[in-house]
Amino acid sequence: MNEPFVNELSIFFPVHNEVHNLPKLLEDTIAILPEICRDPEIIIVDDGSDDGSGVIADQYSKKHSFIRVIHHEGNKGYGAALKTGFKSATKALIFYTDGDGQFNIRELKLILPLLSQADVVSAYRVKRKDPWHRLMNTKIFEFSVFLFFGLKIKDPDCAFKVYRKEVIDRIDMRSNGAMIDVEMLFQAQQQGYRIVQRGVEHYPRVSGESSGANLRVIFRAVREMSALWFRRFGRKPKKTSSADL
Repeated sequence: MNEPFVNELSIFFPVHNEVHNLPKLLEDTIAILPEICRDPEIIIVDDGSDDGSGVIADQYSKKHSFIRVIHHEGNKGYGAALKTGFKSATKALIFYTDGDGQFNIRELKLILPLLSQADVVSAYRVKRKDPWHRLMNTKIFEFSVFLFFGLKIKDPDCAFKVYRKEVIDRIDMRSNGAMIDVEMLFQAQQQGYRIVQRGVEHYPRVSGESSGANLRVIFRAVREMSALWFRRFGRKPKKTSSADL
């Protein structure tokens, strides 16, 4: 067996109603841990699931001491789940991917070596296996992100990323929805951290339903995009001088 790539690594999964996808994801992750890391931890963020996903997560945590589960009392949103995962991670490197089984966790072995030249590795989907309307939404989203923030990142909301913890500690995460990825990458870029990219495979969802095309999710993303733009570029209030009094 080859030597692991890194000494310590936090892996977390934001999960909402993934009862049929979560077991395989966890089994596949546990299987590759000896190949990639000496000191791992796995965190499952159960974002208010009502299909039994939280029960399965708890069962795995009882069998494996390196697995922890954090339950949200209700469905707080994708960004909120990511914030919980990042704040709960304790290792020097933090990786996350979704609990829907649309990525091959073994490709983590391909992106970890890139940290020798980067602080953040943001993967992109080589060929996204989603319905046409989601692909159209993605194109509009990517163009908007480039237009308003100048973020030259391909597929910025791809849920297959690894951050150094020191980067996370300096990022102010506010979004509770889909804008969380852009918010984090934008701040990392603004602070001069090195971001590299690599393509990964993407697979059709075999079970469960995605919420990415939900109108409520889309409207929240628009609100959060506007809020992020105004925080960074909005007009600052004019300072009051004694002459104005």
